[in-house]
Amino acid sequence: MACRITELVIDCADPERLAAFWSEVLGYVELDREEGVIEIGPPDAGFGGPQPTLVLSASSDPRKGKLPLHIDVNATDRDQEAELERLLALGATHADVGQTGEESWYPLADPEGNEFCLLRTRVQPLG
Repeated sequence: MACRITELVIDCADPERLAAFWSEVLGYVELDREEGVIEIGPPDAGFGGPQPTLVLSASSDPRKGKLPLHIDVNATDRDQEAELERLLALGATHADVGQTGEESWYPLADPEGNEFCLLRTRVQPLG
């Protein structure tokens, strides 16, 4: 039997702000809340479903910028350019990670500066 990723935990200064941002980006909803921690995930599956949940955990010293692990996202219902505009409108910003401009993806940062990439390929939504 193998393991499966069920949660990704992100330390952050403002869990409310990042939960709102990532919920809009991914179509997630709030699943659980404890003091300083908000868990968001797919509305119909929740924890343990086919997609991992995100746990936004308050930290007085969150790391910013390039993390050893980052999130890649793909649009499900629009092309990459339209999704880029949507993400920027939600509060994402362009990130400079030394790209050449020839990449097929866009390096971005969430409202707290955590880097993630918008990939080109459109994928089918789950469910």
